[in-house]
Amino acid sequence: MKLAGLKSVDGAHEESIWAAAWVPAADHRPAALLLTGALDETVRLWAPDDLASAAASPSRGHALGVVSLAAHPAGAVAAAVSLDSYVRVFDVDSGSSVATLEAPPSEVWGIQFHPKGSALAAAGGGSGSVKLWDTEKWKPITSLAVPRPEGARPDKTGSGKFVLSVAWSPDGKLLACGSMDGTIAVYDAVRMKFLHHPEGHHMPVRSMVFSPVDPHVLFTASDDCHIHIYDAKEKSLIGAMSGHASWVLSIDVSPDGMAVATGSSDRTVRLWDINTRASVQTMSNHNDQVWAVAFRPPGGTGVRAGRLASVSDDKSITLYDYS
Repeated sequence: MKLAGLKSVDGAHEESIWAAAWVPAADHRPAALLLTGALDETVRLWAPDDLASAAASPSRGHALGVVSLAAHPAGAVAAAVSLDSYVRVFDVDSGSSVATLEAPPSEVWGIQFHPKGSALAAAGGGSGSVKLWDTEKWKPITSLAVPRPEGARPDKTGSGKFVLSVAWSPDGKLLACGSMDGTIAVYDAVRMKFLHHPEGHHMPVRSMVFSPVDPHVLFTASDDCHIHIYDAKEKSLIGAMSGHASWVLSIDVSPDGMAVATGSSDRTVRLWDINTRASVQTMSNHNDQVWAVAFRPPGGTGVRAGRLASVSDDKSITLYDYS
């Protein structure tokens, strides 16, 4: 696989762009659309090839910056997380509000919908938990606490875990989260039961994603500059990749499961070959930290090539072609 810069939009938002997610194609919408969220409190929608603005701000009402986005697998609704401690669910096409979710006692960070769309999971920030809502009535399902790993040093602050990232396995049977101190927790998502702590990171795990082709393989990105590959079912570290000169802020896996893309505070996007576990390409289109990378999901009519999007503190969006 090889990336080629296709299109960049400078000044896509008025402030740093911290979030990006693709809205899958739907029956009434033949192609996926790109969502971006920024510290200017807005969410914007973009066409998939030329990055023409499709809507000014489909999610309204945020009082602080937008830090995470997720789209429902059916492509009708999406959710945006703001530093104002609310998750706002909105209709993608009309921009109208569907639900407003509150996650006391603190803000939430990363979010992701269940692969079948039945639930929304959110990394619960200072609550030290993963919070889940059903997507029919948008009512809380449960809150999964992150236990302290065995042998961990006492937490002198008394604040517990600060949870940053969350990911569902593609079969919906596992749920994982990453914390500020490097702790990873894996849960049985069917029984809502904690399973174990895969070890390896000792700095914030800001982003994680499961392989779309193997429901047990989990990729994590950390401030320690490393990408880890875990067998989340068996708790084992099965691989590691390094090459970024600074924090790895974001990670995603290509739809065929053969490549990984990462964004870093070293201002680059890297493409990694999963078979060789090596960096095969470095893209330097941004001039500030790269907060999110996202592969376009498969599906839709007239789709001839893969797409990867990246967003940055430099307020720009870059779209790459890959083949």
